[in-house]
Amino acid sequence: MTASMSWELDREHEEFRASVRAFVDRQVRPVVEESEAAGRPPAALLKEMGSAGLLGLAVPEEYGGGGGDTLAIVLLSEELARASGGIAVTALVTGYMSTPHIAHFGTDEQRARYLPDLVSGEKIAAIAVTEPGAGSDVAAITTRAAPADGGFRLDGTKMFITNAGIADVFVVAARTSPDGHRGITTFIVDAGNPGLSLGRPLRKMGWHASDTREVVLSGCAVDGDAVLGEPGRGFHQIMSAFQLERLTLAAMGLGHAEECLRAATSYARDREVFGVRLLSKQVIQHRLAALSVELEAARLLTYRAAARLDSDHPETGASVAMAKYHAAIAANHIVDECVQLFGGSGFLEETPVARHYRDARVLRIGGGTDEIQLEILAKGLPG
Repeated sequence: MTASMSWELDREHEEFRASVRAFVDRQVRPVVEESEAAGRPPAALLKEMGSAGLLGLAVPEEYGGGGGDTLAIVLLSEELARASGGIAVTALVTGYMSTPHIAHFGTDEQRARYLPDLVSGEKIAAIAVTEPGAGSDVAAITTRAAPADGGFRLDGTKMFITNAGIADVFVVAARTSPDGHRGITTFIVDAGNPGLSLGRPLRKMGWHASDTREVVLSGCAVDGDAVLGEPGRGFHQIMSAFQLERLTLAAMGLGHAEECLRAATSYARDREVFGVRLLSKQVIQHRLAALSVELEAARLLTYRAAARLDSDHPETGASVAMAKYHAAIAANHIVDECVQLFGGSGFLEETPVARHYRDARVLRIGGGTDEIQLEILAKGLPG
């Protein structure tokens, strides 16, 4: 029997990762501190990402996209997070959590109107699903969309909306009937639409380089052609898009962990304690080796899930849940251990591991909590 499966990246993906890493080193790292202070990345950076083809991998080429696969998006997520979680999530929310809704479920007119500008970074997108009382339980949203004047009137409040303050367009989930998850529809709402307003930027533990706010819809009128996909099918569209969202977040964890592990190893190599290099101590060598195993296991789970998503594998849902669960927890553990290895220096804000420590924590919450992933996996237990 000859094995046909390879766990190595092919040449195309290796070259793509190298090109993204070069872009991140050249264009992203120099503006991290500026973005952390401003609460958002420079607008020019998103346009540079668009020009480099990094925002349209999930969009057909006819609309300016790159036609990339899920593994490429995972690699992009990983490399961006090595520089900054806040900058990474800003790009990933517009390019791979919001735009795919329009690419996959939009009409030809909607795609032609929105996709080229979103792919180029000229416009930014946000997805508004989460509410103060409805996070992981998407079916519990209460925002209403009532028929009015040939269109709809939207009323409700969305919370924790990434990119809200910089978005030009929102993908909004609202209830068009009381029929549970069957009564949800998604809409495309332009940022300047009367009746849509924003709260102040939320002060967060991490992701300081991303803009997160409350979005209030109060008599927000939209035309009938603002419906995205099939009426009443919004829940299923959101659940479908969750798979890619969860993988991008898992991959961000890989980036945080990889960056911190490299930094901690370099620090231990240079740091002298009681007259000897820290890395010369076997306990430190073994500690770093164990962390590298943990990271590699998370990486393999995430890459396998990406391949399965693209091949429509019957166990895709379980693979994505495993990757999201393990990578998020592994990232938090690895980053925490690296802060410990840095000692007092790791507690200082000017040390990058401190920023990664803050940024990694939300990965166990966003896109479906640890508990949600375990619930998905528990339903598939044998017996």
